[in-house]
Amino acid sequence: MVDTRMQRKLRAIFSADVKGYSKLMGDDDEHTINTISAYRKIMAERIAAHQGRVVDAPGDNVLAEFSGALNAVVCAVEIQKELENQNSSLPEDRRMDFRIGINLGDIVHRKDRIYGDGVNVAARIESLADPGGICISRGIFDQVKHKVQQGFEYLGEHSVKNVAEPIRIYRLLLASEFEGRIIGEPATKSSIKKPATIAIGLILFLSLAILLMFYPRPPTIDPASLGKMAFPLPEKPSIAVLPFDNMSDDPKQEYLSDGISEEIISSLSKTDQLFVIARNSSFTYKGKPVKVKQVAEELGVRYVLEGSIRKSEERVRITAQLIDALSGHHLWAERYDRELTEIFTLQDDITKEIVTALRIKLTQGEQARIWGQKSDNLDLLLKRMEAVSLWNKGTREAMVEFGRIANEYIDTAPEDAYGYRTLAWYHWFFAMYGDSPLEHGRKAYEAAQKALSIDESDANSHSLLGGIYLMMRQHEKAIAEGKIAISLNPNGAFDYGILGLTMSYAGKVKEGIYHLKKAIRLDPFPENYHYLNLGRCYLLNGQYEESLEQYKKALHLAPDNMLSQIGITAVYSLMGRDEEARREAKKILEINPGWTVEDVTKAPFKNQDDAQLFMDALRKAGLPEKQLIGRQDKAFIKNRSNSTERFSNTGVIDLSGEWDAIYDSKFLGVSNDIIKITQNGDDFIGIKLMGSKWVPKGSETIKGKLEKNRIKSIYLKTGQGWGPAKGQLNKEGDEIALEQHLDAFGITIDVTLTRK
Repeated sequence: MVDTRMQRKLRAIFSADVKGYSKLMGDDDEHTINTISAYRKIMAERIAAHQGRVVDAPGDNVLAEFSGALNAVVCAVEIQKELENQNSSLPEDRRMDFRIGINLGDIVHRKDRIYGDGVNVAARIESLADPGGICISRGIFDQVKHKVQQGFEYLGEHSVKNVAEPIRIYRLLLASEFEGRIIGEPATKSSIKKPATIAIGLILFLSLAILLMFYPRPPTIDPASLGKMAFPLPEKPSIAVLPFDNMSDDPKQEYLSDGISEEIISSLSKTDQLFVIARNSSFTYKGKPVKVKQVAEELGVRYVLEGSIRKSEERVRITAQLIDALSGHHLWAERYDRELTEIFTLQDDITKEIVTALRIKLTQGEQARIWGQKSDNLDLLLKRMEAVSLWNKGTREAMVEFGRIANEYIDTAPEDAYGYRTLAWYHWFFAMYGDSPLEHGRKAYEAAQKALSIDESDANSHSLLGGIYLMMRQHEKAIAEGKIAISLNPNGAFDYGILGLTMSYAGKVKEGIYHLKKAIRLDPFPENYHYLNLGRCYLLNGQYEESLEQYKKALHLAPDNMLSQIGITAVYSLMGRDEEARREAKKILEINPGWTVEDVTKAPFKNQDDAQLFMDALRKAGLPEKQLIGRQDKAFIKNRSNSTERFSNTGVIDLSGEWDAIYDSKFLGVSNDIIKITQNGDDFIGIKLMGSKWVPKGSETIKGKLEKNRIKSIYLKTGQGWGPAKGQLNKEGDEIALEQHLDAFGITIDVTLTRK
């Protein structure tokens, strides 16, 4: 039988990390990655030369073990001297200073990893060391104090969480003038006092034992059940980060506690070695007295992080604990008391603790994404947190404030991509809700491009740009941006959702189904749009029962959402359930009496057969075909450009005979072509742009005639309805050219009437 008992050994544990690593990454991630790779190689070589073994090297940390204390200390001294020499050739702001802590402790070996309090203590000792310095525990000091040249400085006793007694800490004095000296060593207590000390200790021990026998213990955490999981556990470590509790007296500090949680989720999501539940689902538990067991089973995860934050003036206290829900045990717990200005480091520290506890080895690219490109400006961080809080409210008033913060952020940090990304989402929101959609659409596009010009690794900006390209009907560009986004943010439920939406309209419905199901798994309590888009994919793939199920889920979450109602109507019609289809069609008209089958063309379908499938089904359900003013004739459309002088919409141009109308546009997209409208005795040229607000695609040519028109003005129809054109007029003999300018992406529309 195999002996599965853990092997315990006494070892010197060596722990090192880089002081200010996040700032170095933010300033120049490529240079930082190259430098830390070179320094790690130096450290690994020195450790091996002194009979040590590198156990782990996540992020900027190095963890090693030695069989003897002397080897560990001599190795640490050599490393610091060599790294000091390497740093001397670098500019001061690019130097990389490691802090090293060494502890003598009992550890547990399991496979190639080591565990135990000795490891945790080494990490705490390291945090007390100066950049480029070394701190050791009393156990190491006793072993080496007469065997090395360096001097020592006693730093006092320090309490370490989960360790009963304080740890005595010593700093190595590397300068030659301190050789052989021991500074600040406490005096040895007189032996006369020992019996009294022993007696007092015995009394305290017995008192504590009695107290523990009768003192009520905190309840243990009920373990989650694999059999009750709503979803199968992923193969990789899975985690949900619950919203941190706001323990401050001021409820307005809520955005700070939420912001900490969201920053941790965002950081963890950038590695594909973890499965991270989306913020939307984690925050459904906000303010509720839920148990870890319930959270794990409902979200289908093994690990749960929970915590709290208390802000008092310029200080914060943050507690956090990582729980293995299957065992009910704490993997890690910590309390941080820091200045508010250290909140950046706090976020990174918590993230690193999680990564270390879950035994994740980050690649250099993942390290750059997680800890790189971060500002150390506290005001900017607080603005980010406030902006996220406003976005999640989703009201018009909140979005106005959201836009204000975006502009303030840009004014303060014009070289930071976050401000432009936030501004892009602000304009996207108002474009989608019909407020000057062309103007807001153009500005959203420009701001997203600006954000990516500063930081190409910004997954959220790639998703936003993909969504804009979809509205522009540039499907391949939209797909490309969506794929970049999920590669940069492997746990981004929103990013998977946008890509799934794009696939549904691009005719790649099987891929759409995959990405949307992935989005829902990462966000088990999603907004209605994930179900809505999945329903569309299933419908186009001929899976009508599955489609109906998803559309009903979407409608349940948002009962007034007309798109869900349209989907249900179409599915019933395609299934031959005509009575139910007609019943659902009436509900559409109750929501919007002016809705027609023709409005399906506003959706950005790449394949017109897909749009036609919906239109035929809705037409069969009894929905009205279209709403026109007067009658319609087709016209001639091809590329052309003419424009010289202003024209007025109020004048009437008398024309007689037969004319061809020529349409040209950088916009390049129409449906139902150019139509003649007769209303109140006046004739109009009407141009209907296909889809919604902007619709770039290939040019089209359709021939027709307009007979004896009196052209009063040019009218355009977009997703916002009919409106008079404003532009320029050019008359050349038998040719009249009218040019329309739209304020979106440099769009120009030309209509030319030429006498036959």
